[in-house]
Amino acid sequence: MEAMAELRAVVMRPDLERLGRYDPDRVRRRLRDGFRPEHTSVVLVGGAFAGGVALRPAEDGHWLEHFYLAPGVQGRGLGTAVLRALLSRSDATGTAVRLDVLQGSPARRLYERHGFRVESEDATDVLMLRPPMLRPPA
Repeated sequence: MEAMAELRAVVMRPDLERLGRYDPDRVRRRLRDGFRPEHTSVVLVGGAFAGGVALRPAEDGHWLEHFYLAPGVQGRGLGTAVLRALLSRSDATGTAVRLDVLQGSPARRLYERHGFRVESEDATDVLMLRPPMLRPPA
């Protein structure tokens, strides 16, 4: 969990600073307070910790949370592969997926490419929803 908290602080810092909301203690505490190991997957590259993501069940689907990849592995398709695997699980069960992304975050483009659409937004956050993608029977 501490590795995830540290990664969160590194990855989110530029966006939080841009929004005037970076607090080094709070950014780590938010992960610690919401961390649920039973819903979290660790991302390894070459056997080394490279990130993590949580897919938490909710009443009306799942919440995609704490999706962070180390800067050194970003931009190589790893985020796409991880997201595709998670979404295939929710599609198989016919459940929607929600997430919250910071305004102006480059991650929003990744989510939009995978079918997420804006549900609501404010000056800081964008709440996005992806309905299950049902595949036609074979």
